[in-house]
Amino acid sequence: MKKIITGVVVLALIVAAGLKMSANHEKINSTKNQNSGISNVVSVQTYAVKPMEISQALNLVGTLSANSEVNIVAEAQGTLTSLNVEPGQVKGQGSTIATIDSKLKQLAVRSAQVALAKQKRDLARFENLVKGGGATQQQLDDARTSLENALITLEQNKKQLADAMVKAPISGVITKKLVYKGAFVNIGTSIASIVDVSKLKLKLSVSESNVYKIKLGENAQVTTDIYPGVTFNGKVTFVSVKGDDSHNYDVEIQVANNGKHQLKAGTFANATIDQPAVGEKLYIPREALQGSTRDAKVYVAINGKALLKDVVVREANNKYLEVESGLSNGDIVVTSGQINLENGKAIKVAN
Repeated sequence: MKKIITGVVVLALIVAAGLKMSANHEKINSTKNQNSGISNVVSVQTYAVKPMEISQALNLVGTLSANSEVNIVAEAQGTLTSLNVEPGQVKGQGSTIATIDSKLKQLAVRSAQVALAKQKRDLARFENLVKGGGATQQQLDDARTSLENALITLEQNKKQLADAMVKAPISGVITKKLVYKGAFVNIGTSIASIVDVSKLKLKLSVSESNVYKIKLGENAQVTTDIYPGVTFNGKVTFVSVKGDDSHNYDVEIQVANNGKHQLKAGTFANATIDQPAVGEKLYIPREALQGSTRDAKVYVAINGKALLKDVVVREANNKYLEVESGLSNGDIVVTSGQINLENGKAIKVAN
């Protein structure tokens, strides 16, 4: 009897355990189904397309470069007898940078002056002789030619003497000292480098779609991260007529650099060029764009689903793209959550 009772109890326990496992299994499946239903709905944020009139300002980024940078070179051969240059010094145009041994050049100038004086006396004598018949016209002409040659020789020697004085070709700041006093230099030897930063050039690489909007002489506002809140006035001085292989064009903006906040060549800067308003048009946020502006697509929210749609857009400003075709006033485009979307996916608009 005890064995029968024990068997019944064991059987009852087995049946109870089976029923419990079955209930748990149904509960797990139910939860999975619920979660599966949730995973099929993607939470997104949207934007209602509407006509607006917005600023068409171009915002560009480039690098500041010196207005001019020149290597100061020797124009005569010899030993440097003086060198008045150190990095960081400010030099005015025409100021003496160095002198080259010029003793022989000074003697050559003196000799040329003596020869010129003699040729002047000879010319005067021949002029008198021709008047009295004591010399021919040919002799007088030769004397005049000799005088011209003496003048040329003197000017050449004076030029060589002047070349022994090395002068700054522009006003600016010395950035490099390349030789030292006592060194022997040849014609063309670099002595120092000088940079003019009284004006700077902001060099930009502008896309084809934007370069046609830029005109020579246009004003620009230039800002830098170095001086937050400070705006520099600039003017467009160059727009290239030829683009590179990527259809980008070189543009230069001249920026005055003689105020309280001094800029250095090589600094990154931002340029804003205002464009005239063009009336109300349809715009979408840049975040809505899928792909590039050349092959633009957006997700449009229709009846609780995200439908991928081809559109044609163009640059407007840093925040918006202008819609040329593919969307209408009131269309709802998805601006966030697209990473989880595919065409036809169910969506839920987040608050």
